Amino acid sequence: MTSIIDFSDEPLYTIKAVSVQTGIRPVTLRAWERRHDLLSPHRSENRYRLYSERDVAILRWIKLRVDGGISISNAVSELRQMTRSGIWPDAVPTAPSRTLTQPKATPETYTHWLYSALINHDEERASNIMRELHASFDLMTIFVRILSPTLIAIGEAWFRGEIRITTEHYASNFLRAKLMSLLQAYPTRRNSPYIQLGCAPTEQHEIGSLMMAVLLRSEGYRVEYLGPDLPIEDLVDYASYEFPDLIVMTASTALSAFEMRRLKEKLDQIKPAPLLAYAGGAFDSDPKIREIVPGIYLGDNFDSGLAAIRDLMKFKEPA
Repeated sequence: MTSIIDFSDEPLYTIKAVSVQTGIRPVTLRAWERRHDLLSPHRSENRYRLYSERDVAILRWIKLRVDGGISISNAVSELRQMTRSGIWPDAVPTAPSRTLTQPKATPETYTHWLYSALINHDEERASNIMRELHASFDLMTIFVRILSPTLIAIGEAWFRGEIRITTEHYASNFLRAKLMSLLQAYPTRRNSPYIQLGCAPTEQHEIGSLMMAVLLRSEGYRVEYLGPDLPIEDLVDYASYEFPDLIVMTASTALSAFEMRRLKEKLDQIKPAPLLAYAGGAFDSDPKIREIVPGIYLGDNFDSGLAAIRDLMKFKEPA
């Protein structure tokens, strides 16, 4: 095994590059440096932090310890005790990075192909398309430019009477299964900010909520996806002993959204009370609903939702 001390200490990487290599978000990395004096990155002429290969190896080792349940302070203390004795731990083996291949077609063409496969109940073809998408596009592109337009097109075809409701259900369930598999492929980091996410009472349209869960887990949050049609009383009871940092609810209709009117009041009785945020078509289309339903509106797209959640969770990073 290669020891961490064998890595170069030449400053090379920006904090963004280190975040990509280690899975540690920049806000967490800065907190670890500030509170625990973990690293002393070199400062470039423009005052940007620059990290070495050795810094990256140290961070991977620390992250492995933290993900295993050890507090960041104890992990840093353990490393210091070892290095003071002249012992450096072995470097953590790294998995091969995911390199995107050149796509065979544009996102719009893939949308057409996926739509055709799903309305013809061609599961093998649809599965092959999904594998190609994962190999060629980032998650945001897949969700926003391919899966969402495909679902909209299928919904409109059903509305016009061009396909049966069974076909619409087949397509939704196929994509739901793929998203659940993708969600479960990401590790659950129990020391990361804890988010519970699901759909408002009576709300059955869960694909958008599932996509957000996948995006959040891909960014390193501890995410529990709770599914459609969540009873308010059960959700509050569950939160009262699991203590999430944030609960995110989605609603596509006014009826579902109005079922959430007393949710924040009930959650505020929990100590510490979780933050409450919401998204979905009901809130996007009618600002009055946002005035009636207490909580934090995450915006009408995934980018704004992720940015809002990052801002809400920046003070919930592990100490």
